[in-house]
Amino acid sequence: MNVTVPNYKKCVIIVAPHTSNWDFLIGELFYTAIGRKTSILMKKEWFFFPIDILLKHLNVIPVDRSKKTSMTDQLVERAKQQEEFHLAITPEGTRSANGNWKKGFYYIALNANIPIVAYAIDYPTKTITAEKIFTPTGDIEREMEEIKEYYSHFRGKNPQNFKI
Repeated sequence: MNVTVPNYKKCVIIVAPHTSNWDFLIGELFYTAIGRKTSILMKKEWFFFPIDILLKHLNVIPVDRSKKTSMTDQLVERAKQQEEFHLAITPEGTRSANGNWKKGFYYIALNANIPIVAYAIDYPTKTITAEKIFTPTGDIEREMEEIKEYYSHFRGKNPQNFKI
């Protein structure tokens, strides 16, 4: 474990590489073990009985990816209204190789005026690292490249499924 970032009252947490369903369980157990609590987004297809009971208990927010709703705007408002807001997102948006990372996490942080905290799960070293904070300025192309560069030396459970 290498966690040097502060425990912000509000932040967007990005976690990569995301190459396995185990990432969720490992990340949730780790974050809880260090005394922090977060919400995550998960596709709505995972919300079926009895798993949905557990997911709701873990503050998982279902996402219907078939609809083009303004989830980003809703999460920005939630961040602004809540006293504490921690939202963990996998920027790849999938466990498959995808170099076209989603940018919603960036816009949530930018519009809510909160930092992005980068967590990485590195399977070869069995290490979870959080030592980088990004403060979005609106220069998304440059900052997404910096974020991808940060994650370039971490390896997921299935490294062939991680693409920068």
